[in-house]
Amino acid sequence: MSYYSQAIPLPDPDTHPEFYASIPSKRLVAWVIDSILIMVLCVLISILTVGIGFFFFPALFLMIGFVYRTATLARGSATWGMAFMAMDMRRHDGARFDWLTAFLHTLGYSVSMAFVLPQVLSVLMMLIGARAQGLTDHVLGTVAINRRV
Repeated sequence: MSYYSQAIPLPDPDTHPEFYASIPSKRLVAWVIDSILIMVLCVLISILTVGIGFFFFPALFLMIGFVYRTATLARGSATWGMAFMAMDMRRHDGARFDWLTAFLHTLGYSVSMAFVLPQVLSVLMMLIGARAQGLTDHVLGTVAINRRV
């Protein structure tokens, strides 16, 4: 069992603020990277389906995004954008995401993105909270932290 797969209690933001430093801005950059990757995948799928995918592009984008986020969070507890930004997502007990947590987190993210108020609330919570948790993070007890070195 590797160091990263072990459940280690979440760092306290008062005694270990370095784990939460710059998390809101890193999450924004990671989101942009992930969105670009999802867009590229959708365009490739649309081309490979001889253009049919372009007729269903918004639905395709939502489906590919959901699968991408769930799979990458379940695999490594971070999307590729988060990994690039040296971040990990952790459960309330400090463990990495499993499939269920990744699915629930992606579902919460998708619901909050569908409505303006939950998304605004989520961003505000990230900016003012000690652990920089969004709405879905707060409900599930999950947190984004800088990678342990």
